[in-house]
Amino acid sequence: MTDTLDKSETPASERTPPVGRLKRMTRGWSWRRVFTAKTLIIALVIAFVGYLAMVPLAYLLYGTFYDGVSITFRFFSEAYSAYGLTEMVLNSFAYAIGSTILSVVIGTTLAYLTVRTNVPFKGLIFTASLVPLIIPGILHTIAWIFLASPRVGLFNKVLEPVFGPGVLNVFSLGGMMFVEGLHLSPLVFLLMYAAFRSMDPSLEESAQMSGARLPTVLRRISLPLAKPALAASVLIMMVRALEGFEVPALLGIPNGTWVFTSRIWRVLNEYPASYGQAGAYALSLLALTTVGVFWQSRLSKRGRAYETVTGKGFRPRPMDLGKWRWPAMALVFGYFVLAVVMPTLILVYASFQPFYAMPSANSLKTFTLHNYAYTLTNSQTLGAAQNSLLLGLGSATGVMFLMAIVSWVVVRTKIPGRWLVDNLTFLPLIIPGLVMGVALLFVYLRFPLPIYGTLWILFIAYFTRYMPYGMRYAASSMYQISGELEESAQTSGASWWQTFRRINLPLLMPGLVAGWIYILMVSVRELSSSILLYSPGNEVLSILIWEQWENGQFTELAALGVLMVLVLVVLVAVANRLGAKVGVRAD
Repeated sequence: MTDTLDKSETPASERTPPVGRLKRMTRGWSWRRVFTAKTLIIALVIAFVGYLAMVPLAYLLYGTFYDGVSITFRFFSEAYSAYGLTEMVLNSFAYAIGSTILSVVIGTTLAYLTVRTNVPFKGLIFTASLVPLIIPGILHTIAWIFLASPRVGLFNKVLEPVFGPGVLNVFSLGGMMFVEGLHLSPLVFLLMYAAFRSMDPSLEESAQMSGARLPTVLRRISLPLAKPALAASVLIMMVRALEGFEVPALLGIPNGTWVFTSRIWRVLNEYPASYGQAGAYALSLLALTTVGVFWQSRLSKRGRAYETVTGKGFRPRPMDLGKWRWPAMALVFGYFVLAVVMPTLILVYASFQPFYAMPSANSLKTFTLHNYAYTLTNSQTLGAAQNSLLLGLGSATGVMFLMAIVSWVVVRTKIPGRWLVDNLTFLPLIIPGLVMGVALLFVYLRFPLPIYGTLWILFIAYFTRYMPYGMRYAASSMYQISGELEESAQTSGASWWQTFRRINLPLLMPGLVAGWIYILMVSVRELSSSILLYSPGNEVLSILIWEQWENGQFTELAALGVLMVLVLVVLVAVANRLGAKVGVRAD
């Protein structure tokens, strides 16, 4: 009996293959291991996100600091010799600070009254606070021109017998602050509403039992506990105001009040267009918004110092306002009239006029449906509506689907550098819409890809700009799903794609639908990026409203705006109902 086994008796699985055969087996196994559908999808998604986030910024830097011959700062000197840097920075910060203060005061007050007090008609407050989100910024601004213009403003007409002519002037820095602040207040409301709802009320109740009055409780306890959300609201509104375009363009330019966004638009609409100066203004604005976002991210990391909700249960109870209950309701009602009712009514009134005239007994006799007939039959309007709908549906669907995969990569995998993918999806958040438009101009005027002058460049702008919002919705939902479900499916033989499609997507659906609704809504309203990238024949609804305003077609744009708001309301309502029927159900 020998100590070695015969080769023929050795199990096939234990035989040592020849070296050449082993190499071929190893190569084949590695190829199949690396180039699976899962890894290919992940690689393509990461490459696509990196391209969208980094390439426009790289071309923006290249086009601003390189004049075709050498590195130069000439475009900065040309830009700020035409209009002083100091004055523009002061105007931009004054406008941003004023509108931020107003929006934070209004939004925080409404959120506190809704969540923490027994103010009546809370449903009305919630609705009144969210309705302005649906009204596009350009329509909101035009409505306030109809209301507070020195020449044709309804409010000035009412106040003229007491205060004289032109007491209100929306074409001023103060008017810009007011209109922008009113339009941003719903965003603050949403942020502070969530903060107040998650705050343990026991500290406030203890203070009241100790004899503290409501203003003292609010000043010493409620607002300090909400400090992270409050500071985040301030910084986000500052960034939003700095990047805003509609208000500075419609209200600031006629009065000679220039900010960065209005200067970018002006130098690109002069002949010849100065892309270098636009890049200089864009990089200056980008630096300011980057600082704000950086501060906000640093503050959010210190949020644990303000935690009040722990493992102990609590039940929020509204505080009794006492004799201030109905005055508070009157304040809310006044906001609702000022922010929602009056702008909407003035647009509806203008849409039924043959030409715009200040509301009066005689003008009410001239109501006509001509503007609606023109809007519903005009080929340019129908084309713009089709383009807006295609871009809105396409960008919302594409962003949420892609971000669902990206969120899986970031949350579920251990891929080295996945934190970089998360940061890349967040990067477009610091890029104002007008800056994104300038950056994409630099890319596709030089890049050998024939999409400039088509809807594709608008789609890329929308997709890039709203990636951060889609990622936040998708990632927050992904964190709530246990990985055990995927492991069970894979153990049962399901592929990665089957697991993702049959398990992850249905469970993610509530968050994906919420993100889809938001991106659809803001895409249809988008103006700042579109105004630099559209071409004749490829207009969207916001561009068409802008062109009608410049052409003096006030009543036609009012009719288009009313229809646009109605369509947005219907889209949001339908999406909400569909979202309730998909995903995981209790039955």
